[in-house]
Amino acid sequence: MPYHTQESNDAVILQPKSPPTAAVIWLHGLGADGYDFVPIVEELQLPSQMAVRFVFPHAPRRPVTINNGYVMRAWYDILSLDLTGREDAAGVRDSEIIVRRFIDAEIAAGIATNRIVVAGFSQGGAMALHAGLRYPEPLAGILALSTYLPLRDTFEREATAANRDTPILMCHGSHDQVVPELAGRLSYEHLKGLGYQVEWKSYPMAHQVCMEEIADVSAWLQRRLKSVGREL
Repeated sequence: MPYHTQESNDAVILQPKSPPTAAVIWLHGLGADGYDFVPIVEELQLPSQMAVRFVFPHAPRRPVTINNGYVMRAWYDILSLDLTGREDAAGVRDSEIIVRRFIDAEIAAGIATNRIVVAGFSQGGAMALHAGLRYPEPLAGILALSTYLPLRDTFEREATAANRDTPILMCHGSHDQVVPELAGRLSYEHLKGLGYQVEWKSYPMAHQVCMEEIADVSAWLQRRLKSVGREL
C-alpha cells in the first residue's frame, strides 16, 4: 500500500507518498473505531497520482441505550431500534463539531474544501450526511454507506446553501437488518425531493460492504477527486 500510517488518540491517518491534494474523512459505525475501514483503502485501488489522504477518526466512548447502556465508541446514542423515533439530537450535534474539526484540520493543512469528501458507514454515514450538508463551505462529495439521514425535522432549515449541489452517493444492502434498506431509501428520496444531487445504489448484502460496492465507491471517488495540480 503506497501510504504511511499515522496513529493518534483521535484518528488513524493514511498519508500518500506524494504531498496530498485531496482528503477523505471516513467515519466508522457503532462500536467500531477508526481502524475498521483502513483496509478498504487498498481495495479501492485508487491511482497513486490522486494523492489522497485518508483520515479515519475514532468516535468518543459513550453509553448506548439499546445495548443496555454499555459504553462503546459511538457518534451518538441509539435510544430505540425505531430509527424514526426519538433521536439523540445532542449527541449528533456534539459529533458534528468533531467532524467539522477534522474538516477544518484538512483545510489548515492546505486541502481546499472542494477537495474533501466526508464518508461514513452506518452511524458514521449518518454523521457524514448530517455534518456534510450543514458545513458552510462546498465539499467535494458525501459518501453514505448503509445509513440514513438523522434529525430530518431540522434538516431543511439547517442545511447550508454551500453544499446544495454537492454530489452524494448512498449505498445500502437489500438484506440489511440493522439499518433497514427502507430507512436509507426514504432518506434518499427525501434528499432527492429537495433537489440534492444524490445517487442511490443497492446490493444483495446485509449490514456490510461488498466488492461490487467498493468498486462503485472507487469510481465515484475518482470522479470527485480527479488528480489536480497543487494550486488547487
